[in-house]
Amino acid sequence: MRVSLKDVAAHAGVSIKTVSNVVNDYQHVTPAMRARVQRSIDALGYRPNLAARHLRKGRTGIIALALPEFGNPYFAELAAAVIDAAAEHDHIVLLDHTGGRREQEVLVSQAFRARVIDGLILSPIELSADDLRDRAEDVPLVLLGEREYDLPYDHIAIDNVAAARTAVRHLISLGCREVAFIGARRGNSEPAELRLRGWRAELTSAGLSVDDGLVAATDGWGYGDGAAAMVGILTAGRRPDAVFAYNDPMAMGAMRVLHEWGLRVPEDVAVVGFDDVVEGRFGAVTLTSVSPDKEAIGRLAVESVLARLGGTTSEVRRIRAGHRLVERESTLGRRHAAHDGTIRVPS
Repeated sequence: MRVSLKDVAAHAGVSIKTVSNVVNDYQHVTPAMRARVQRSIDALGYRPNLAARHLRKGRTGIIALALPEFGNPYFAELAAAVIDAAAEHDHIVLLDHTGGRREQEVLVSQAFRARVIDGLILSPIELSADDLRDRAEDVPLVLLGEREYDLPYDHIAIDNVAAARTAVRHLISLGCREVAFIGARRGNSEPAELRLRGWRAELTSAGLSVDDGLVAATDGWGYGDGAAAMVGILTAGRRPDAVFAYNDPMAMGAMRVLHEWGLRVPEDVAVVGFDDVVEGRFGAVTLTSVSPDKEAIGRLAVESVLARLGGTTSEVRRIRAGHRLVERESTLGRRHAAHDGTIRVPS
């Protein structure tokens, strides 16, 4: 039988209004009274009716999250981070898959209504500034990813140029001089362009030649795309001593091809990926990868939506989440890298 506010009030010997004040975290309740009511809540196992609480505030308790590719492990992990962050604020997350298609991204950004969701977190691929400029919705919108829009919406991303430079700098520090980049996108892609820009900038800074013959463009960013890009470089007679891949699935696809061609990772070719997805930590050769702070991205996105919803901020924010390079076997070799991503110091 469901425990009610009335049951808690009777158990604590207080009014129903006092219990409601505690449950809704009203500030004027004394610490002693709050503790008294909380003991009764814990003893009876009372669970608040979150739907009713949100409705009293004119909200639904639902945040929508629209992502381009659920099959990409990075977006699956990012979705989990957003869901966890929303739960901390008693919200649930409605997921939508856009496929990175402009028409679907426009539909998502325009078609949701305030009576359905409290806010929208969107990771766009093809959506234009004009599409968002014409947006009639008053539901708070927060953007994720690397596409820049000079519009009044909060935007959360990592510094892709700096992250790419970190990856290439690591490879150069290991003595690599012929660093390939796989994942330059055919057509418009700001993330790929930013990571390619970082690749170029770090090679130039190190005094190395920027060889466009070591850049492989792809239509997609999956395992097969990485494998095909690696085959293309090798069949063209090129033998890079390192590969920096747009993301981890492409890096793992490239590593498979290198193995099939009899090339050892990292002894013959060192490999760095991007996104630090869990699969990269458990391959026969664990993958060195740029690790965006996905938990921070999820938390910042949810907090931005709720801040807009609560009217606690009017300033448009461009927020940079952190990143780090996690060094593993694909660059350091088996003797020096641990499967959990930590570095073993040789004795």
